[in-house]
Amino acid sequence: MPNSCHVYLLRDGQHQVLTIPHEFALSSTEVLLRKEGNRLIIEPISSGSLLSLLATLEDITENFPNIDEGLLPLDDIVL
Repeated sequence: MPNSCHVYLLRDGQHQVLTIPHEFALSSTEVLLRKEGNRLIIEPISSGSLLSLLATLEDITENFPNIDEGLLPLDDIVL
């Protein structure tokens, strides 16, 4: 697969349209488009699940504060 190819930008009303050649086709239906200087970067957005995303995160090692500290136990609350 080539690293680059020459393509044309077309006008569709107020939008520019880029036709992506077959050899550069993305499997995703959504992409992230960003501009860096005079370059446009197109990145596919994976449709992975939340569980697969969470599996990539590092474990939390810090201790969380006790938010119940100073509160009455639930059994002692009378309505």
